Amino acid sequence: MAHQTIHRHTRLSIFMHWFNAVCWFFLLLTGLGLIRNDALQVFPAWPLWMRSVFGSPETLLLSHETVGIIWAGGFLIYGILLFRQEVIPFIREILTVEIPRDSLWLITKGIQMTLGYPALEKIAEKFGFDSRIPDQGFYNVGQKLFAIPSILGGVVIALTGFIMILSQYGTVAAELVQWSIVIHFITVGLVFAGLLIHIFMAAIAKGEQPALISMFTGTVPEDYAHHHHKLWLDEIRASDAAETSPAQGNG
Repeated sequence: MAHQTIHRHTRLSIFMHWFNAVCWFFLLLTGLGLIRNDALQVFPAWPLWMRSVFGSPETLLLSHETVGIIWAGGFLIYGILLFRQEVIPFIREILTVEIPRDSLWLITKGIQMTLGYPALEKIAEKFGFDSRIPDQGFYNVGQKLFAIPSILGGVVIALTGFIMILSQYGTVAAELVQWSIVIHFITVGLVFAGLLIHIFMAAIAKGEQPALISMFTGTVPEDYAHHHHKLWLDEIRASDAAETSPAQGNG
């Protein structure tokens, strides 16, 4: 079973994933370069360096705004064109939660990742719960908890950014612009914190690397799917069985 692979991501979803990652990386770096308050900078020299790279503060701002519009516009077009095929199934999936099972997943997975399986078994035995990590669907509950605020945060970031762009033409109230700036930067910080956990889980956490590789290949090993997304794998097997049964019957 270890040598079998399961198709997981379409080429378009892979493209959108890396499109989002590249835009986010660019917007984060340029956004930090636009902060003029040294008290808010982790690296105070960063704004000066970024302005020197782009030639001027105006070019830096224009580049940030342009990529921001491309980022937001890209997802808007994607959402409109593939609303039924991609967006609705995605939203339905991330909002599908079984509280007892998924709460236990958060507990057991957290212990397993930080302390290991032996410690998980001992703690489970002591407190009287099942040490087996509950099965998950296409997304585990951790991914769902990241996806929901990330989507909402992305909408907030896009809207507040649009307000700030409009403010350059004097069409927005000053108070609304000030609040938009504050909300924009706070939301970016919160989403970025979740993004760091997402990167750790996909690229660094033991046993999770197939998830990262699948964002290039579109497939995951069947044994990985069995251990990490068994409910999803069961759905695929049931669907395949339903498709082949009539053919076998007709034969």
